[in-house]
Amino acid sequence: MLRIGFDVGGTFTDFTVHDTRDGGLRHFKVPSTPADPSEAIGTGLRALIGEFGLPAGEIGFVGHGTTVATNMVIERRGVRTGLITTRGFRDVLEIGRQTRPHLYDYAVAKPPPLIPRALRFEVGGRLDADGRELEPLDEAAVEDAARRLGEAGVEAVAIGFLHSYLCDAHERRAAEILRAILPGAYVSTSSGVLPEFREYERFSTTAINTYVGPRMERYLDRFLERLAAIGVEAKPHTIHSNGGLMSVETVRAFPVRTCLSGPAAGVVGAAEVARAAGFPDVVTYDVGGTSTDVSLIANGVPAFATSRLVADYPVRTPMVDVHVIGAGGGSVAWIDDAGALKVGPHSAGADPGPVAYGRGGREPTLTDANIVLHRLDPVTLLGGRMRVDEDAARRAIEERIARPLGLSVEAAALGIIRIAVANMSRAIRSVSTEKGHDLGRFALFPFGGAGPLHAGAVARECGIRRVLVPQEPGTMCARGILMSDISLDFVRSEIAEATPENWPGIMARFEMMAGQGEDWLEAGRVEPARRTVHRVIEARYKGQNHEVQVRLPDEGGFALESFHESFADAHRREYGYDVPGRAVEVVNARLKAVGGVDRPAARFEGGTSGAPEPRARRQVHFDAGWVETPVFDRACLGAGTAIPGPAIIDEMSSTTVVEPGQRVTVDPSGNLIVETAP
Repeated sequence: MLRIGFDVGGTFTDFTVHDTRDGGLRHFKVPSTPADPSEAIGTGLRALIGEFGLPAGEIGFVGHGTTVATNMVIERRGVRTGLITTRGFRDVLEIGRQTRPHLYDYAVAKPPPLIPRALRFEVGGRLDADGRELEPLDEAAVEDAARRLGEAGVEAVAIGFLHSYLCDAHERRAAEILRAILPGAYVSTSSGVLPEFREYERFSTTAINTYVGPRMERYLDRFLERLAAIGVEAKPHTIHSNGGLMSVETVRAFPVRTCLSGPAAGVVGAAEVARAAGFPDVVTYDVGGTSTDVSLIANGVPAFATSRLVADYPVRTPMVDVHVIGAGGGSVAWIDDAGALKVGPHSAGADPGPVAYGRGGREPTLTDANIVLHRLDPVTLLGGRMRVDEDAARRAIEERIARPLGLSVEAAALGIIRIAVANMSRAIRSVSTEKGHDLGRFALFPFGGAGPLHAGAVARECGIRRVLVPQEPGTMCARGILMSDISLDFVRSEIAEATPENWPGIMARFEMMAGQGEDWLEAGRVEPARRTVHRVIEARYKGQNHEVQVRLPDEGGFALESFHESFADAHRREYGYDVPGRAVEVVNARLKAVGGVDRPAARFEGGTSGAPEPRARRQVHFDAGWVETPVFDRACLGAGTAIPGPAIIDEMSSTTVVEPGQRVTVDPSGNLIVETAP
């Protein structure tokens, strides 16, 4: 059987194929097609099947990562959306938390709500803080709102009522009325998307889910049509923000859960590869065409979060804790009004792309700087399948950057790289040292097309002593999809003190969610032996406003006394102290239902372990100037190979730069281990 994972990025769409018969892995990349991401998927699958001679009928698993939903929010390309809410709460999306994005910068404004005020309607009906009905739902008002929204031309409607996380009866009835009057509309309820307290975050997450829902459905339809046209019969799965896989039907209902789809897959894959290589503590460093995504893995476990901002809109859903900045290979170099050189956050993306790609790009990018300095091959990329134009890149840097700043082209290109490295290093420190972690005990795990290209410089900047570069790092996110389990998160909100009287009721929440998880896994045809559940309680001291997470044993049987001890430990880790004797409130009970998958075992067929012969030598510009540097094909490097820097190691999906004074060795699994300090 063939298992295929692919990740749709801003510049390239990456593919990894796992042949379960012999354990082999194959990797492939094609340029992304932002206007219709499914087009690049179809093109890549056809090329992949043709180049490697893979029979489409033997493809038994298809998993994909996508940033379609995220990009729709960033670019505000969702559909015209309405909201029906409790009387008096029409402006929750606009009021928010009354915090400014930048405390001292009055020029920075919050983004406008995705649902304009004219399309937000209030209706009668009210629950109290315990979920009891105070006022019945005004069904006539819901019918009137539905008709007015239809006249306004909305394609989607969000429903968000006060305290519906405790009782969803009003929201379910409102949804029935809406679907009867607007049968073609996409409808989301806040109790279905996020049954948690805190109205603003719940309403915001539901609004985003509804805003992107119809276009995500259309994207999925095109995606499925392309798979069928190729002859792929396997039902595809999509990786979601918590690093697990879910079915197309679940994505249709909860597209907001894909906001960190691709980056989460990369972290999952990195954790597996690093663990197998003996590196339980790593900082993942994923540099693509438009962004750099960094995350922390401690003791083999990725960091998780329950909320983040997407284009400055709050999204609350379990997710891998990834910090994203606008610094990638396509990041544009420019000069600001004060005459300072900047890199990013805007990107040339896949269309038109860097100047050297010859697709109409005019603004110099980080990729152009690396080509000019010969850190990237100045003739071809992607294993010779993609030609590049060094002269065009040099002219762009000279005209836009070097001449206005009075620099040589080489100095300008080096400045572009140094600024990008500084930005990337700040992102790494934000997830590590700023959270109390000692970077000295972590290795850097670079991937993405441009990660290994800058990893040596970033590691030096951050004081990281070792860099672990996996095989074909440019397709790590696609490979991570093949290592991801099937999973779905459930949550129940109800604030209750952790007392002997309340503890059985708190545990009962997990029993109810476990039943829902079993039903979901059964519908996904997951074998019972592969089913597990993970349980987490989010709690706080009474009087606090935010919670810490306490992981419960997967096998159950967790006593109240053990919970209090674990909560105190978690609070000390998060805040540096605990308060013995103070009452503890349980806020959310979370359960993740997991269906295990067979992970592709690492297989390495490298060259000989002796001193390898370089494929070529070329002049490469480092901090000290031009240096004649050997260029190696990674496929020719066997386990135990050791190469002193400077050196360039090329492979289809990426290029690893070993700087002067650094040293690289090949471990038994084929990973490159770059030593950045003696």
